[in-house]
Amino acid sequence: MDKNYRTIFDYGEDEIIINKSRFIGYAMPIETEKEALDFIEKIKTKHRDATHNVYAYVVGMDSNIQRFSDDGEPSGTAGIPVLEVMKKEDLRNVVVVVTRYFGGIKLGAGGLIRAYTKGAKIGLEAGKIVDMVLHQKIKIRIDYTLYGRIENFLLNGGYFVDETVFDDAVNIFVYIENQELEKFQNLITDMTNGNNIFEILEEEYIAIKEGKRLIK
Repeated sequence: MDKNYRTIFDYGEDEIIINKSRFIGYAMPIETEKEALDFIEKIKTKHRDATHNVYAYVVGMDSNIQRFSDDGEPSGTAGIPVLEVMKKEDLRNVVVVVTRYFGGIKLGAGGLIRAYTKGAKIGLEAGKIVDMVLHQKIKIRIDYTLYGRIENFLLNGGYFVDETVFDDAVNIFVYIENQELEKFQNLITDMTNGNNIFEILEEEYIAIKEGKRLIK
């Protein structure tokens, strides 16, 4: 089973004006349904004077909890479009709230669906959609004489180096995707003629966007 998943990296907020109505899209990564509900309540409190605070959220690695609310908009024109944006992006553990301040022009059912879809998208984009990829954290301990070669190899290979600690030897902490682990260990062993200490540490999720690692 693939344990990797898509979510957003951080809190996101953006807004758009559509036919004089103001739509503010909010998005937040969450771990539990309670966190989702707390976030919705926070936005509702912030925008007590808004016409609508529409929301949707997806919780669980298999999206087993999915909820939405039209918050007074015509049924099917608000909450479901917001949820659909998340489902199309295959996101997990995300809550989105789209706040609307009515501007005096009715949008009609199709217009509302498009507006809430857009509101959800800009909130999610502001939060940065990322792939959470399970990696193994590795410690490679080598002599100083081998450091330049190994450093170049890691750099050119696009590996995610967490940190390098220098004591009486060089300790390189690097993240490797699980399926690459054995191959990577063999490469390091070959390059160092076995003169390395290879230690497997903990598993961690790495947030990746367009091939780059994001760090908070």
